[in-house]
Amino acid sequence: MHIPRAVVLSIVLMLSTPFGKAAGKTRREPVLILWWNVENLFDTRNDPHTDDDEFTPQGRLQWTEKKLLLKRVRIGAVLKAVKSDPRYRSYPDIITFAESENRRVFAGTLDSVGLGEYRTAYHESPDARGIDIGLAWNPRTVVFTGSKPYRVNLGERTTRDVVVAGFTVSKHPFSVVLNHWPSRSFDAAWSEPNRIAAAKVARHIVDSLRTRNPKAGIVVMGDFNDQPESRSLSEVLGSSFDRKEVTKHADRLLYNCWHDVRDGGSYAYRGNWERIDQVLVSSTLLDDAGLRLGRKAFGTFFFPHMMEESGKKLYSTYEKGKYRGGYSDHLPLLLKLDISD
Repeated sequence: MHIPRAVVLSIVLMLSTPFGKAAGKTRREPVLILWWNVENLFDTRNDPHTDDDEFTPQGRLQWTEKKLLLKRVRIGAVLKAVKSDPRYRSYPDIITFAESENRRVFAGTLDSVGLGEYRTAYHESPDARGIDIGLAWNPRTVVFTGSKPYRVNLGERTTRDVVVAGFTVSKHPFSVVLNHWPSRSFDAAWSEPNRIAAAKVARHIVDSLRTRNPKAGIVVMGDFNDQPESRSLSEVLGSSFDRKEVTKHADRLLYNCWHDVRDGGSYAYRGNWERIDQVLVSSTLLDDAGLRLGRKAFGTFFFPHMMEESGKKLYSTYEKGKYRGGYSDHLPLLLKLDISD
């Protein structure tokens, strides 16, 4: 896929112009970024333009204001637990949710947690169910420089956009590329071409950012619906577990942070942990100066109540169409970037 030069320039210009006054402020605390597929964060209204009928009070799943309130309580409990955790001691500076229906329910959820001061960037995707990626940030700790969605062309089918957003902290710019790739429904092999198409879009965004700045700090994160060793990740996006190889081939490889975690995953399927939610970083973030991936910088976040007693099954909101009232069918991921000038 060829991206015209004008598109490359539009990304560069958008992500290099700060939308805030704190660009010159010095900060020493790490930057904390959260990714979480929160599982069906829907409002209770019927949107005539999307297939959200089941998430209404009269729909098959009987999605009511009471259930939405509990969903928000669950999300708030997780975010507050992050803040109270001695490893982090603060809310994430950047919060990203997959499976949010619209800006109103996304921003309203953050407000219900007490994060109403966070700013949001929200791009409605063409997904048939109407689910998108919600992005929010704390304007007191990071400076937002712009965002833009990129369409994944699947022919007659539709899926979520890939979203790129730019930030600056302590004069260090970095970009975040957000993904929620097509699912493995029906059969993983049959649906693989759809995820490869999404991977190509994400790959071209990364290449465009590097064209402007070979030393660009880039974080690629999301629910990829594929494992790190899948073709879409390893061959197309350039995922690697080898830091030395990423540094050597910085123009085509990204470091997959799951390499730093010995066990577990973000999604439990038939009693086995899968690592379909992932965070990858450019070689620049492996350096010792500026923004960098520090020690124990990446991992899932959970507390016991988010799982079943077996520890191999998540306490989800729904299971096989039956309401359970849990947190999500995915665990959140946290990435901590240290600042070293």
